Amino acid sequence: MGSTAPDTRDENGFVALFDGASLAGWRAVPRIYGTVFPGGPSVLEHFDAMGLQRPVEPELHPARWFVSDGVLIGEQDAPGSGYGGYLVSEQAYGDFELVLDMRHDWPADTGVMVRRQRDSWEGFQVLVDHRPSGGIGGFFGNGLASFSAVPFAVDVARDAGGQPIGLVADDPSTSVEPVTEEKRARLTHAADVDDFLDVWRWDDWNELRIRCVGPLPVITTWVNGLKIAELDTAALQSPDYDADAVLAVLGERGHIALEVHDNDAHFGEARWGVGAQCRWRNIRIKDLTSASGEDHT
Repeated sequence: MGSTAPDTRDENGFVALFDGASLAGWRAVPRIYGTVFPGGPSVLEHFDAMGLQRPVEPELHPARWFVSDGVLIGEQDAPGSGYGGYLVSEQAYGDFELVLDMRHDWPADTGVMVRRQRDSWEGFQVLVDHRPSGGIGGFFGNGLASFSAVPFAVDVARDAGGQPIGLVADDPSTSVEPVTEEKRARLTHAADVDDFLDVWRWDDWNELRIRCVGPLPVITTWVNGLKIAELDTAALQSPDYDADAVLAVLGERGHIALEVHDNDAHFGEARWGVGAQCRWRNIRIKDLTSASGEDHT
């Protein structure tokens, strides 16, 4: 019998997705666009219909990803250019639990995609919108009818000199992208913003945990141990969202992807500041495919 690969799982069954030294196991891709929803119009056509400016050759300007001192860093390429991109795992996953540490500049609109297609943009996104009116731990459907399912939104407090000093709850009366009851109602669990702010560590590392289970998955998120949001994608009700069509496109396995967002006319540099970076470390995953019936809540 031939030799077998060593068991690299830790005591909790997690395997590292990032080796702390290189981008091995990942590939950088530009921010590309497909259809708004399966079988629907293209995103670029949608931009035209809404009178929005199209991205200028985004496929020629991927984000920059590199490793420094054991930290995986993403930024726009070139900084301030407004162009974003993704770092996509080479391996696809079915049911899993993913844990990673994150520390991002303000503002930096990033996130973690699950069940993402390898060569197109469809997938479920766990939001890490560390920017004005941003949702952290909620969900968005890339190419899946652009649904938004978020428990709250955040903004930033500033000192007398205008420097950001910590997260606060977004003010709905002045919000650029307010959270509505409709967005909260799409969730089967929605944390209170004050509970989130109590556990969030400003200008420091925070742990994000994501659990994804099922053919049309139930996706659950925690930040620093606090359960933030849960979404049942099989039962989700949102305009143009068709669960059967989504399953046909995504299948039951997909890739993990980290995001550097592009800028747009709506948010401008409030979406991604000039020179801003997103930072990740201790990225690890546990395969739940053979044990998806277990209760990990």
